[in-house]
Amino acid sequence: MPRKPAAGKPAAGKPATRKRNQRHPLASVGLHAALALTAVIAVFPPLWLLITSFKPKNDAFSTSPVTHFTVANYTHVLADTAFLTWFQNSVIVVGLTTVIGVFIAATTGYAVSRFRFPGMRPLMWLLLITQMFPVAVLIVPLYNLMATLGLLNQPAGLVITYLTIAVPFCAWMMKGFFDTIPVEIDEAGRVDGLNPFGTFWRLVVPLARPGLAVTGFYTFVTAWAEVAYASAFMTGEENLTLAGGLQTFVNQYTNDWGSMTAAAVIIAVPAALVFAFAQRHLVSGLTAGTTKG
Repeated sequence: MPRKPAAGKPAAGKPATRKRNQRHPLASVGLHAALALTAVIAVFPPLWLLITSFKPKNDAFSTSPVTHFTVANYTHVLADTAFLTWFQNSVIVVGLTTVIGVFIAATTGYAVSRFRFPGMRPLMWLLLITQMFPVAVLIVPLYNLMATLGLLNQPAGLVITYLTIAVPFCAWMMKGFFDTIPVEIDEAGRVDGLNPFGTFWRLVVPLARPGLAVTGFYTFVTAWAEVAYASAFMTGEENLTLAGGLQTFVNQYTNDWGSMTAAAVIIAVPAALVFAFAQRHLVSGLTAGTTKG
């Protein structure tokens, strides 16, 4: 009797079949080439910005690499402009926005996740609907409101404006994250005599660090990189934030691209540091925040 082929080996005379999950070599080459091209496209703009910041002003539009390395652009930005004042204004606005925004979003998300009260669903829908309006639609009514309240050229005006942008989305995200934390933890806190806020602060918040990291990072980036409101609500060189200050380098009268690129590189450093601090929580926080609605 003919001997059966060994398990796992193709029968004699039959071509070996490719495993189901095995990728064809040409497909693998194409995939890696596409990923490499995507990486180059993503990295090229910030890399070229960095290179330009070390060029003399006359070579800003030159396509050649740095032939005359100089830090004059950075020296000019830090010593001869109000950049440090703009930086201080931005730190104040962004710091207050991040702290207040994370607190409001976390408490709102926790309340909606754990409690049932009249108007809960309309509240969540209202938070969602506010994200559908573009900046161009909201900037005029918000400007009139800030003018009425006397908050133009005031850091508080920008903080309130940025909170209206960041809090609704972050509250939705935190609600989804709190849904993944077992309710039994809250019940254990109540058994130990904690009130709802004590349970939230002592037991739930330590478990919600990934979600809080995502919320804090989103709020920080929203306030740090925003341009439209900062330019419309703040006037006067001493009141500008970094977003408004950058526009003074390039306008219809002057075009100081060297200074603007140097300032842009400096502005990117805090954002990169915050991302490096929060990145280990970003994936888990975003994933957990979308598992339940």
